Amino acid sequence: MNILFMGPPGAGKGTQAERIVAEFGIPHISTGDAFRKAMNEGTPIGLKAKQYIDQGLLVPDDVTVGIVRERLAQPDCEAGFLLDGFPRTLAQADALDGILTELGRKLDHVINLSVDRDLLLARLTGRRICKSCGATYHVIFNPPTQAGVCDKCQGELYQRSDDTEEKVGTRLDEYINKTAPLLEYYGNKGLLRQVDGEKEIDTVASEIVSLLRG
Repeated sequence: MNILFMGPPGAGKGTQAERIVAEFGIPHISTGDAFRKAMNEGTPIGLKAKQYIDQGLLVPDDVTVGIVRERLAQPDCEAGFLLDGFPRTLAQADALDGILTELGRKLDHVINLSVDRDLLLARLTGRRICKSCGATYHVIFNPPTQAGVCDKCQGELYQRSDDTEEKVGTRLDEYINKTAPLLEYYGNKGLLRQVDGEKEIDTVASEIVSLLRG
C-alpha cells in the first residue's frame, strides 16, 4: 500500500504515521529522513544535497526529487510506503507521478489531516523541548510534572525559535498557499481522503486505518 500523508505543521502527521507504519508494516519516509540517509550513505545525490545544506541553502527541486526517487527504489519500499513531507508543490507532485511510473507503482491513498488554524497555533506555540534529552512536551496538551523541567532527565525545557506565534503563523500561511492546489490535484484523481485531525489521537488513527482497509 502506497500512502501519502498531507497536513499542516502541528496536524499530527508524525504521531499518526508511527501508528500506520506499525499497522501495515511499511516504511515511513519523510524527506528529512531520506536526506539524512542519502547523506550518511554518501550517495551521489546525497553528497549533492549536503553541499546546499552545509551552506544553509534550500535544496533545489531536482535534488529533492532525486533523493525521493532513490529512497522509493529501495527494497523495503517494494511492499508499500508512507510518504510524508513530499510533494509540497504541484511541480513536485508531477515529479512524484513520474517516479512512481518509472517504478511501476502508483499512490493508493492521499490522507489529509485537517485542523483549524487557531488550534494549530495553540499546538505549535505551546511545544517545549528538553535541552538535554530532546523529549517533547506541550504546555496544554502534554505538560511536564514541574513547569519548565523534563520529567525524564530533569533537563531544562525551551521553546524553539520557530515556535513563536509570528513565525508559526508565517509557516501555516505558506503551507496553505503552497499546498492547497495539491488537495485539488489529488482530489481530482480520486485519491484524497479527508480526516479530522482535531479528534483524539486514537480516534484519528482508527479512522485512518478504516479508510485504508476500506
